[in-house]
Formats: sequence, C-alpha cells, structure tokens
Amino acid sequence: MCLRIPDITLASGGEPTFLLAMANTSQPRFLDYATARKIADEFGSPAYVYDMATLKANAADVRAFPNAFGLTARYAMKASPNAAILKIFNDAGLHIDASSGNEVRRAIVAGVPAGNISLSTQELPTDFAELYELGLEINACSLSQLERFGQACPGRAIGLRFNPGAGSGGNNRTNVGGPASSFGIWHEWIGEVQAIVEQYDLKVIRIHTHIGSGSDPAVWQKISGMSLDLVRQFPDVVSLNLGGGYKVARMENEVGTDLQECGAPVAEMFREFAAETGREIRLEIEPGTYLLANACSVLSVVQDIVSTGAEGYEFLKLNTGMTEILRPSIYGAQHPIFIMQAAANAATQDYVIAGHCCESGDILTPAPGDPELLATRTLPVCQIGDLCVIDGAGAYCAAMSTKHYNSYPEAAEIMLDDTKQPHWIRRRQRLEDLWANEVALG
Repeated sequence: MCLRIPDITLASGGEPTFLLAMANTSQPRFLDYATARKIADEFGSPAYVYDMATLKANAADVRAFPNAFGLTARYAMKASPNAAILKIFNDAGLHIDASSGNEVRRAIVAGVPAGNISLSTQELPTDFAELYELGLEINACSLSQLERFGQACPGRAIGLRFNPGAGSGGNNRTNVGGPASSFGIWHEWIGEVQAIVEQYDLKVIRIHTHIGSGSDPAVWQKISGMSLDLVRQFPDVVSLNLGGGYKVARMENEVGTDLQECGAPVAEMFREFAAETGREIRLEIEPGTYLLANACSVLSVVQDIVSTGAEGYEFLKLNTGMTEILRPSIYGAQHPIFIMQAAANAATQDYVIAGHCCESGDILTPAPGDPELLATRTLPVCQIGDLCVIDGAGAYCAAMSTKHYNSYPEAAEIMLDDTKQPHWIRRRQRLEDLWANEVALG
C-alpha cells in the first residue's frame, strides 16, 4: 500500500511537487502460502483472488478525497464489474461510473440505485431514454449524443463530457484527452453545444472531463482549472466531474498518487471559483484502478519450464496468461510476480514468464512500457507445480482480457472475506459453456 506523506512542497516554478511513497512489494500484499495453497486445492487455478479488507479501505480513502463543497465518489466499474465488488462499494457509499448501457443494467441488477449511476459512453445505448427515466445521470460525450438526447428528452437536465484539449497517461493508449483522443466533446465546440442546448431547452447541470490513466498530479490540477473555465460557460452547472486515473504503485520501484495531496490544491481552486462567481460547485471523481488494482491477485501454477539455451532464456510457463491478464501484452504493464513454495528456497534464477496461449505476445514479463521486448524476473528456482501469484491484478484484468482465446474458459473469481476465508464470487466457467450458444449449419 502507498504510505501517505502529508507535506506538499513547491518547485521553483510554483508547481506542486508530490512526495509519494513507494509500494512495498517484497511479498504478496495479502496472500501467504497457506491461503494460496488452500484456494488452489479447493477452488482450482487460475483464479482471481480479491481481498475484501483492501477494497473497503480503498473505498474509505476515496471518500475522504479533499473537497470544498461536497463530494460524489464514483467507482469506474469497467475496472472490474463483478456484482460482489459493486455491492461492497455500494454499501461503502460509492456511486457508479458506467461506460455502457450494459454496465448500467448490470449495476442495477447488482443492487445499485439507478440514481447513483452516471453514464459516460462512446456508444449511447438505444434505451437511454428509458434508463434516464429510471434516474440515470447521462453525460453527452459528443455533439450527436447531445442532439439525440435533446430530441428524446427536451427540457431535461444533462451533463456534458468535454475533451479539455490535453491529456495524461502512462502511454498513448491510456491517454484519453487531447486531439488524438475521441473521448468527449472537443473544448472548442462550446458554441455548437450551446446551440443544441438552446434548441432543445436543455439544462446543463454537470461538466465532466477525464484525461487518462496514470495521470500526473500536476497535469491533473492544470486540467481541473481548465474544467472550471468550462463550468463558467454554463450557469446551471452544480457539479464538476474530474474523472479518475490516479496512479497506483504496483511495482516496488513505482510511486502512487496520494489522494490527499493531489486533491487539496483542487479543493482550493473550487473555493477560489466560489469566491469569484458565488457558485459552490460539487466535486465528482471516478477512480477505478485506485480502488481495485492492488486488491486482487491472480493465483496460478507453473505448468512447464523450458530453456532456449545459453544465449536464450529460461521460461516459466503458467496456466494463466493473456486470458486473465492482458495488460502486459498490450501496454508493457508491470506486475509483481511471486513464486509460492512450502519451504524457503535461497537459490534464484532469472526467468521470462510466459502465458499458456499459443501466441508469441502472451508474455507476463515484457520490458517496462514495451510489449515487444522481453524482460526477466529473478525468482526462486522453480519446479513444475509451484504456485505463482501475480499481484496488482484487480483493475482491467478480469474485465479486460482475451476471454476464450484458445478455448480457455473464464477463470474463477474468489473473495477473501474480513476473516480471510475464501468464497466464490464467480464460478469457473464450464468448458461446454463456450459453445453452448453456437449454432451448427447443415
């Protein structure tokens, strides 16, 4: 977990410099050998293993985000949409950020009130008007979405997602702001927006911006100021959603965002805005990775070990891979990896960790930020059958993977309760379910 350091210092240019603590990943965050062995024996592998205590602690941390005039904290459910997770966060007082109409329906079935769900989507669902009548909050993310909403719901309240013209992220694929991003209404099209709003007598009550995942806090603060400038253009706005994207430290050499330090200057911006305009704007945030990333591990087994000679590599092949964790293959993302053995083993070996798919890109140890290059990890000397834990797998893993590639069924999802006892939250898919909805011709 990241340690909080309460001080904020200013660099010579006056920009805040955040003192962030590194993550301690010398061992799995919440899985020991006995628990891992029990889960593997009783539930099988591969399996996602979530820790309820970590989820609750992260939710409390997010709800304490600094704010001037009230806070709505939303969970970006695309990070991991399991109903058990949605229920934990709903009970903890978090609302929901949905990215599709299907996510809205899924959250409602899980027990989340429709009025606690906000939809910002690339594809406006055909039943958006019906969902809106249930209480759903909608942010129009393009001019055509705003037009469609106005035609179906004239005179009603709407939110607007803008592309503020700049972004931030760990790489281009996680940057969702700026001219190379299709997310949101380009900030220069305010005139077109206001014309549509006037045509359909709409009331703009919310502005939304989001700049990317792994956002630099200084950039996030700059965009916050730009977003408040957008609020000035719409006198009925009562809330500003600044998205999420807070950096999480998975690896020992990474640093993660301290929410208190990141949020305090933004809260001050809101106070200054209120003093200038008389408008007290409510803050919304919608973290996903921050809440989930380090609250889950993938438990797997070493199923083969191969060598490509003195000039090559030693490969550990797991019974998991891009079917459960796609991030390394597409982003060059780094995850802590641990070999769990009954007895300590001082002997080490450098290994490349490979997945079980017939795909050269199914590598769990690419070079940082470069999925095209291999990297090794120094691990205890392994044997086939050893347990392997891949940490930091809570966000954009179960929700975003190459499910069913090579006809591997979906892995199980397990929750450790507050007493560290494991429970199913998604049973392992049966093999025959893969073709149950197929129709053979002839």
